[in-house]
Amino acid sequence: MKLLYSNMLPMGIKEGQQSIIASFEEQLSKADAVSIAVGYTSSASLTELDRLIEHYGIQKVSLTIGMYYIEGMPEGAYHIAMRLNQKWQRAGIGEIRLTKPFKYHGKTYCFIKDGKPFAAIIGSANLGAIKLEASNRRQYEFAILSTDKDETAEIAKHLSELNQPVVSQNIASIGDMPLVREINTSLNGIELVTPVPQTNVSYYKQFEPKVSFSLLLKVPKSDERLIDDGKHFTKSNINVCYAAPRSIRKSRDWYETQLTVGADIYKMEGYPAKNHPFFVITDDGYWFKAHTTSDNNKQFSAVGDELIMGRWLKGRLVAAGLIKPVNNTGADITREGMITQEILDEYGCDRLLFEKTGQTALDKDGTTLDVWVLSFIGKKAEEK
Repeated sequence: MKLLYSNMLPMGIKEGQQSIIASFEEQLSKADAVSIAVGYTSSASLTELDRLIEHYGIQKVSLTIGMYYIEGMPEGAYHIAMRLNQKWQRAGIGEIRLTKPFKYHGKTYCFIKDGKPFAAIIGSANLGAIKLEASNRRQYEFAILSTDKDETAEIAKHLSELNQPVVSQNIASIGDMPLVREINTSLNGIELVTPVPQTNVSYYKQFEPKVSFSLLLKVPKSDERLIDDGKHFTKSNINVCYAAPRSIRKSRDWYETQLTVGADIYKMEGYPAKNHPFFVITDDGYWFKAHTTSDNNKQFSAVGDELIMGRWLKGRLVAAGLIKPVNNTGADITREGMITQEILDEYGCDRLLFEKTGQTALDKDGTTLDVWVLSFIGKKAEEK
């Protein structure tokens, strides 16, 4: 048995000692297979694990995560885990599983060569320990490394039992996975937007809508991103930032959107009059003023900042780890920053739901304004 430590001042690694990260990579370099069971992961550690698997040519990998099915999994980590699970399964090297009947809080790493376990790390370190971030950089971990033949065999047996169908399932087969939405930092510091608690959202959602309509987001499929024939939605709705720039010297901002409704909606009784502001409360807890503009008041936008809607909508996809903002859309010739149908499918939402609550609130100048709830939803949610 060998003790492993975090290398963290004032308790830094001393002569003869080894860090958990260094030991993990050393044992992985000797293995051709690895079996891991932890309580929690992080987006960065999942990506790092995949990098190390490729770097050391690992032929078999099994990652079992124990706490998320009951507690809920951060959506960013979930989407990365889903992609890695698909990647590993397609390559025939392994999978990612989640325990279901109970919360598993163990942290165990078993290293295997030619079908025989030869080393194991057990202790306090979740997977995040292999890729330190701001959230865990000052979190001290302690573990042991065992190379005992009987101990490693027993640990390997334990991990095998953990992966029985009655205990855990492949992450892709879990249809009711609870997700914890990441914070949309794209709205941080925006003066005209106010974060509100979910109790406020629930309050307004309890009222039967006086007017309700949905707006499907028109987006291309991934392989249609470069097609500009007017039929593949490459420059409409959420991707209007890829339309011709307003100025020859400046491309459109990536967060720019254009939420346009049809005549069947803007002719509805109770639909907002042109340039008459109203309050919007979003399903994830943001409050701002909006209005309708353009001919037949067919476009929805925030008052005072035309990028707020895009920051709210695209910002959620960014927070989920599904796409990265583009600094210069004019230079994005491969349109890596374009929102596609695959991205919306992975997120599970593809339309906006506007609901007039019948309630009002006072503006700063004392004016009474209507309150609408704005939700980002999927087809199944709309059908309920």
